[in-house]
Amino acid sequence: MSYFLEASEIRGGHYLSLSSLANVDDALAVLDASYWSKALALTDVLDCMPQCRRDQWNKAISDRKTVPFTEEAVRPTIADLLSSRHKFFCERVDGIFRGLSGTHVTNQPEGFSKRMILDYVLRDGYPNHSRAGLINDLRSVIATFMGRPGGLKHYETANLLRRISEMHAWGEWHDIDGGAVRIRIYRGVGTAHLEINPEVAFRLNNVLAGLYPMAIPAKFRARPKTKSKTFKLMERPLPFAVLRLLEAGGVGRSEAAGTWEFSFSYGSGNDEGKHAVREAERVLESIGGVPSKYGYTFDFNPSAVLNTIRISGCIPDAASFQFYPTPSTVAEAAFDMLGADRPQDAYLEPSAGIGGLACLLPADRTTCIEIAGLRCDVLRARGYQAHKADFIEWAAVARTGATRWSKVLMNPPFADGRALAHLQEASTLVGAGGRIVAILPASMCGKDLLEGWVGEWSGVFSNEFAGTGVSVAIYAATRP
Repeated sequence: MSYFLEASEIRGGHYLSLSSLANVDDALAVLDASYWSKALALTDVLDCMPQCRRDQWNKAISDRKTVPFTEEAVRPTIADLLSSRHKFFCERVDGIFRGLSGTHVTNQPEGFSKRMILDYVLRDGYPNHSRAGLINDLRSVIATFMGRPGGLKHYETANLLRRISEMHAWGEWHDIDGGAVRIRIYRGVGTAHLEINPEVAFRLNNVLAGLYPMAIPAKFRARPKTKSKTFKLMERPLPFAVLRLLEAGGVGRSEAAGTWEFSFSYGSGNDEGKHAVREAERVLESIGGVPSKYGYTFDFNPSAVLNTIRISGCIPDAASFQFYPTPSTVAEAAFDMLGADRPQDAYLEPSAGIGGLACLLPADRTTCIEIAGLRCDVLRARGYQAHKADFIEWAAVARTGATRWSKVLMNPPFADGRALAHLQEASTLVGAGGRIVAILPASMCGKDLLEGWVGEWSGVFSNEFAGTGVSVAIYAATRP
């Protein structure tokens, strides 16, 4: 009966006679379109095909102009679509190029360059799914170039544009897909400005040259002489399945507990698989989430941080950033060596991470330095003053000013001698009578690290840091 109702547009609120409900041909057209839509959804062809083909299928289904849903029609059609997936890659590249705005001089008619503009990506402030699909095709092609696991669903870029819209981040550059693409959206005119690595533009042009050998000039088919310096080498792109889990989940507030809870969408784990679920859980833990009965509990509202991850598609790489959260046992021992708090004390945490040490300090008197922007967002959400910077560079500027800190609590990076370098830089920012407490490699234990300071060492802590075999000791020193 529902197909007769839909065919007669009763659901649209129109008054129709009973005779209109008996139009079998219209009801069969609705039935055919509905089953074609379901059949396509059972395969990955909608995600693989270029946007122009999706538009054709969507229009046929919307207009109820599909061929009858019979075995004789369905089997060869689906088989042909599945076997054509290898062709879809080239069609996608061609469709992206043809879809670039013809009114913006940034777009070059001879081929792709590192910058491009698409118009009408937004309509009345909301994603235009057809135009967003072209960006989705571009992202899918680049993901193939990168060998990124999984694949984008055809609707995911529309979700990303919606997230940017919700943030009202108009005219701002956003790194997406681990920095492989940058995007800037203008609400008024609905245009999207895109920037890609020149090496990617070269590979796109080679695909075009395969389709149109005589049309692409040689300079567009020449590999760039130098690699782009804007590529983010220290960000780890997440699998698309993990991002879908984070996108589908939601954050709720527990007024009684004063906490926030992230919960996965019901059944999403079954769709994406247990490995994706575990990776999503690690992401939530990396930004301060604690496993709970219904999901992950946060002591701050993680919505803005999660939106950053959903848009950028990546998290800071732990090894590159030397991010190894301080275990509570070591953190509390270090805090105890810092001495009693005084109202005039100003605190500095030079490698703050997500606040494993800073959480022991008074937020209104603590300055945090953190090199990863995402973790700075976490610190700010927790109420700390956070500066996104490499501490060595930040300290060089800070010591030219008049501000000095009375207490420093730190767990610096250990690799390449950075622990001692960070300790020495921090010492230049401590006022007379001030104190530094630093968690350092156990191999440094017993050494007099700051000349002229009065220092002491704790015992050695072994096997405290998850995922590493490092042993540490705590060094505390007071400046005369």
